Amino acid sequence: MTLADAKARAPHLAVTQADAEADQRLMLRLAAFCEQFTPLVALDPPCGLMLDATGCAHLFGGDAAMRTCVLQAMARLSFTGRAAVAGTPDAARALARFGQEVVTPPGEDDMFTRPLPIAALEAPRETSVALTRAGLTTLGDLADRSSAALTARFGDATMRRLTRILGREDARITPLRPLPECMVERRFAEPFLDLAAIENVLRPLIAEAAGILEKRGEGGRAFEARFFRTDGAVAALNFETGAPSRNVEALLRLFRLKADALADPLDPGYGFDVIRFYVLRAEALAQSQIGFERQGAQDSDVADLVDRLAARFGRERVLRFAAQETHDPVRAASYVYAASPSSSQNSWVKPEPGEPPLRPLFLFDPPQPIETMAQTPDGPPMHFKWRRVRHMIARAEGPERIAPEWWRQAIGRERRTRDYYRLEDRDGRRFWVFREGLYESETAAPRWFLHGLFA
Repeated sequence: MTLADAKARAPHLAVTQADAEADQRLMLRLAAFCEQFTPLVALDPPCGLMLDATGCAHLFGGDAAMRTCVLQAMARLSFTGRAAVAGTPDAARALARFGQEVVTPPGEDDMFTRPLPIAALEAPRETSVALTRAGLTTLGDLADRSSAALTARFGDATMRRLTRILGREDARITPLRPLPECMVERRFAEPFLDLAAIENVLRPLIAEAAGILEKRGEGGRAFEARFFRTDGAVAALNFETGAPSRNVEALLRLFRLKADALADPLDPGYGFDVIRFYVLRAEALAQSQIGFERQGAQDSDVADLVDRLAARFGRERVLRFAAQETHDPVRAASYVYAASPSSSQNSWVKPEPGEPPLRPLFLFDPPQPIETMAQTPDGPPMHFKWRRVRHMIARAEGPERIAPEWWRQAIGRERRTRDYYRLEDRDGRRFWVFREGLYESETAAPRWFLHGLFA
């Protein structure tokens, strides 16, 4: 009815402005809360949740007992609801919204959904009116008619919906979060409140997950610990490792660093009902041969340091250089997350034994202009002036000609060909300079720049 009619009949009716965004946030919180029953939870608009109980119901004593547990948990949060368990998501939704709150035996969705009204199709209003006027009042009446004639009259979407409600066609849900590689949990008969003993709960969970991964020959790369409170709040701590790992103590140390770095400390409130540990991403991890070389231990120490820094300061704040497939010195390296595996197989170019490095360690951004004097227009400089100091050149090596990458249109228009020289002055200082623009073909007056300093 209209709001005016409702207030006339109930003068004390409380009315407030609808907030769709707040409703969406609430449903997401409830969905996260329901992940303690199954990791596969999806939103079922406008005000429902869809849980895939496959492989989870036996943990609660069966489908009926699990349904009761879910409703009781919602009641503790002051929510009332209707729930049904069926073989397909569409059948469960139709039974919960338009029929009885039942648990259908396997393969018998058709028997329970045929008595449902035509409204269970949730078809457009004109379709529902047309079906009712034709004398089709239940889904069973519709199912007994010729599907070809009904499809031609009401469209394929309506008939597909009917087929799924009757359990003849299954359409899996799309969960809010992808299924983890591995999941272990601990449930408590009484709410868990002792944060000081939280690691005593996580250690056996991590060890159990490590055992599962070891049987698969894998190691975890991304992990998550979830804490489900009795009041519906869910806290999650995520951390990653730079390499696949099954080391229980190392993973527990990363959890400790992550928990210490939280701006909002972990709060048990009235206690945790469930603590769950996920392995979100796993990779192959073969057994390593213990040797006498120190290099392997050093690599492990660096990886452990990166993991600890990423856990304390955040993955996005710990970076490393990665080589790029390009001859342009400006683009030869890029920043990537140090805790992430290298997506590029490119390696750094190593100088020949006994030869100086091809590129300096220190580059100016942007290159700094210098004043030079060369014997020939295309030759190396005899001396140059930089920061009011004149440097007399004792040795010069080059040029190394680097043309702009023509396939990068923006760069190709802005830059010209560069001739790079490695210079050494009379005091032993070494510089990396370039002349921008080919004489006469690209410019009448090429300019010189200092791009880097050698150690």
